[in-house]
Amino acid sequence: MAPKVLVSDKLSETAVQIFRDRGIDVDFMPDLGKDKDQLAEVIGQYDGLAIRSATKVTPTILEKADKLKVIGRAGIGTDNIDKDAASKKGVIVMNTPFGNMITTAEHAIAMMFAVARQIPEASTSTHAGKWEKSRFMGIELTNKTLGVIGAGNIGGIVCERALGLKMKVVAYDPYLGEEKAAKMGVEKVELEELLQRADFITLHVPLTDQTRNILSRENLAKTKSGVRIVNCARGGLVDEEALSEMLQSGHVAGAAFDVFSVEPAKDNPLFNLPNVVCTPHLGAATTEAQENVALQVAEQISNYLLTGAVENALNMPSVTAEEAKVMGPWIKLACHLGSFIGQMTDEPIKAINILYDGVAGEMNLAALNCSVVAGIMKKSNPEVNMVSAPVVARERGIQISTTNQDKSGAFEGYIKVTVVTDKRERSIGGTVFSDGKPRFIQIKGINIDAEIGAHMLYTTNEDVPGIIGVLGQTMGEHNVNIANFTLGRAEAGGEAIALLYVDAPVPAEARAVLAETGLFTQIKPLEFDVA
Repeated sequence: MAPKVLVSDKLSETAVQIFRDRGIDVDFMPDLGKDKDQLAEVIGQYDGLAIRSATKVTPTILEKADKLKVIGRAGIGTDNIDKDAASKKGVIVMNTPFGNMITTAEHAIAMMFAVARQIPEASTSTHAGKWEKSRFMGIELTNKTLGVIGAGNIGGIVCERALGLKMKVVAYDPYLGEEKAAKMGVEKVELEELLQRADFITLHVPLTDQTRNILSRENLAKTKSGVRIVNCARGGLVDEEALSEMLQSGHVAGAAFDVFSVEPAKDNPLFNLPNVVCTPHLGAATTEAQENVALQVAEQISNYLLTGAVENALNMPSVTAEEAKVMGPWIKLACHLGSFIGQMTDEPIKAINILYDGVAGEMNLAALNCSVVAGIMKKSNPEVNMVSAPVVARERGIQISTTNQDKSGAFEGYIKVTVVTDKRERSIGGTVFSDGKPRFIQIKGINIDAEIGAHMLYTTNEDVPGIIGVLGQTMGEHNVNIANFTLGRAEAGGEAIALLYVDAPVPAEARAVLAETGLFTQIKPLEFDVA
């Protein structure tokens, strides 16, 4: 059955057609996002939801979204999506950070020109029949120093454009390396130096706990007298009350804001000041950008629902379409390893340690980690998936660590998972064979070679003769067909294990017969999702 997607905001017909062309059943209801009650009523039918900013995805909506796997936001900002609630529900949240980069960067440059030359106020004056040529004395951008806070995708384009305008560019960005800065032609500085040197400051960072009020009253006081400040990124990055006071005192010569701490902005400390240019969050508002992000979100949602590729996700690691093809068997293996551990462990887990060896260590480890944790958590929460599992683990205080090592054994690569509880450590290792099938290759340090099936039986015993016969006879007597039988032992006469891949669940009566023999120290039925 084809996946089903709801488009609840205004996306272009071309974007909607992408879903249809990819074989996805799509309902285009562009006004539905404004009616939260109706949205809650129908959302349970859909695997995917494509939105812009009008649709508010609240915990109430998500509670009704029983089939929902992915939400795609055509644009960068996802303030209208409760990402914590989505993560707990196991729903991927994607945005489209690249479709409107140029548009937003151009708007920042335009705002810089507007505040430097007082263009909006001069236009209003001239429309009113005045000719106040001497009133609107501006400044040139050439040879001025532009301080860019956040030199990522959009900030990087602003840097490039500013250099083309013959400005000097200094950038503050903890993630910007010296080599990359040199290649961009900008000078990397600390925030305090940027504040002291910049004639213009433009912000291009997301709103996080670290960036909120990055231009606080204290930091604004450190700026160069006569500075002009541009914000086309996110409201909440600047203390608007403090900035208003400094604009009125003359310490800050001007400001240009496209975003505000409260939106829609009906009232704001920056409004009605003569040296402030304001626009209503137009950074991405061009025909080209709106089309680009709509097409991008349609492609991303389609790719995920059809191939498992995760692009521009905000609440789980991204996995490209190319990675998904190669990693698919390894992601399944990671989940099976976790599932084995989860089904075998009854006491609370304190830590999960994951070892990647050889080719496995060269893959997208963040995605593999999520799959391992999801496998472990499924025993206690069958609805958990790669999105929600890390959230559940974090809420339970489980420590997750990874180790990566070069190829060290007979296999091209393998994954070993160890869990730690107050009582014990338990480990299992696995690999993917050339046929693309995951295999268990080590349990409790004992080497094995076990194909993984939907129904399995795990036993431990002292290494004595007759175990194979007892297991085979008991399964036969209870009409359980054995598809694969794997044995392993630590040493002759020591601890031994058996792993049976069977065609149907082993009934309780058969397990009771095995227990009555007194030969087995552990008898555990296991179930794996091998679809």
